[in-house]
Amino acid sequence: MRPPSVQPRPLVHGAATAWRVLLCLLLALCLRVPHARAEAPALLLDDGQPTQQVWPALTMLPDPQHTYTAADLLAGGPAFAPMPPTQGTLGVRPEAVWLRAALELAPGASPRWVLNIDYAPLNRIDVYLAAGGRIVQQGALGNTVPYEQRLLHSRSHAMVLHLEPGVRHELLLRVQAQGAMILPITLNTPPRMIERALNEQMLQGVLTGLALCLLVYSLAQWVSLRDPLFLQYALLISGSLLFSLQFFGVGAQYLWAGNLWLERHASGLSALMATCGSFLFIGQALAAGDPHNRLMRAMRWGAGGTALLAATFALDLYDTRVLTGIVSILGLVPALMGIPGAVRRLRQGDAVGGTLLLAWLVYFAATATVIGVIRGWVPVNFWTLHSFQFGATLDMLLFMRVLGLRSQALRTAAESARSERDAMRSLAHTDPLTGLPNRRGLSLALTAALARCGPGHLLAVYVMDLDGFKPVNDQYGHDVGDELLVAVARRLQGHVRSSDLVARLGGDEFVVVVSPLDSPAQAHEMGQKLLESFRAPFALRGQEFPVGLTIGYALAPTDGSDAIGLLKQADAAMYAGKQAGKFRVLRHRPVSGSSGTPARC
Repeated sequence: MRPPSVQPRPLVHGAATAWRVLLCLLLALCLRVPHARAEAPALLLDDGQPTQQVWPALTMLPDPQHTYTAADLLAGGPAFAPMPPTQGTLGVRPEAVWLRAALELAPGASPRWVLNIDYAPLNRIDVYLAAGGRIVQQGALGNTVPYEQRLLHSRSHAMVLHLEPGVRHELLLRVQAQGAMILPITLNTPPRMIERALNEQMLQGVLTGLALCLLVYSLAQWVSLRDPLFLQYALLISGSLLFSLQFFGVGAQYLWAGNLWLERHASGLSALMATCGSFLFIGQALAAGDPHNRLMRAMRWGAGGTALLAATFALDLYDTRVLTGIVSILGLVPALMGIPGAVRRLRQGDAVGGTLLLAWLVYFAATATVIGVIRGWVPVNFWTLHSFQFGATLDMLLFMRVLGLRSQALRTAAESARSERDAMRSLAHTDPLTGLPNRRGLSLALTAALARCGPGHLLAVYVMDLDGFKPVNDQYGHDVGDELLVAVARRLQGHVRSSDLVARLGGDEFVVVVSPLDSPAQAHEMGQKLLESFRAPFALRGQEFPVGLTIGYALAPTDGSDAIGLLKQADAAMYAGKQAGKFRVLRHRPVSGSSGTPARC
């Protein structure tokens, strides 16, 4: 028998088998796709671009239960999600977040790059650098790491990464923050990192120095003037300064390095300090120091409540997240309470109201920018990160203008009080009609002049009475009589030296004090000169009024050194001249053997 022949399979059947195998392979591949990792494009580091923004290359994985480790994530773990479109911030997150980015070096690029996270309030950042699925470098950053244990002693969170050329690296960051999780993450070449650090340190030095100058000035003014407004400004500016020092890491770098309690509490305490100062400063500025003003009392209650909140926060009775919510609302209250009063002052033309309104406009703009950064509405960059500091600095300068206006008001009030006091004193010592010293003013001036006279420096006191004044006063009235008295005063002043004194005792009686004189003869010549000046009549209201003088005088220290005694002697000589026929000059000189009769010179 012939064995059965083998029939060849059709080609169609072989092709169908091949398609079935291919479909099985595709199905298996599709079933594995959810577990496969598509490699994200790596961030290429090139020396030609010395600062690289890491945010666009990041992916994220929340870790609320602290479940994952870096080794787990490198071995497989859950998939990372894309970053939200918030441009540098993840907002306020209570949970820890893992961030991941792939890194590669461009040909010829430097293998040393500095990871820099320029937001000091971040609490903890665990950094892992992996290559080939193996961790090759790790470190801890954040403000809970003591300053002396930081990898780089800088104000920001920084670490040097050592990358291998031609190798794909994975950068893993585990970030924790009690407040806002703002993440301005960059990779920099070492020279570029030094340049950026120096620029920032210079900026912080200038702004901090300005704040310190304003603080010292306000304290010095408070010591000098004892005006509480300056002390309240010092409290306000201290809180703002302390907040900036903590926010930008300068405080931990220079002031409280190693003090973790202060690092955790400085931001909250400084914000509450500034708010407390705002309550007091705004209330004092708008109420003008009136303790019974309703706004003043309300502001003081607000300051007291803020101080109580600061004390409870310092005792850790609530955490930073609660404080962030409190401050975000409470920080606006002083300005909102002060707006009606500032508008009222502005309408009254007071520059204090306009200055406060401008300061609050700046404050609201800066606060809105910070809120926008936290929420992701505003991109994180140099200007938005520093917006609050710039706004606070401008606010401090505007509030300093308020202090300047207050100082000017105090100075004006003091000058007004001094002018009023001088006017009252002048009225008490001045004749209201002629403006000459009256009897009291004459007594003070004569007493002072007598203390300087001596044998070689004689002083003459001339008492004079007008001849013919009463008929003019009776015939033409008191108005003309007053005008004539003023004209007499001016004529007497015109015939003595600027150092001499002309006074009016009352009625038509005048006194002239002349000093120093060399001799009695010079004193008589001076009296004769005054007498001769009255030979010419006075022209008033188109008429001429002839009025003469009768003069009596005494010399010091020859005739005495007592002001009252000299005036009595000169007055006696003047009356003797009246009895002798008027229009003459007599010196009081006792005649031998008499009790003191004036003699004509």
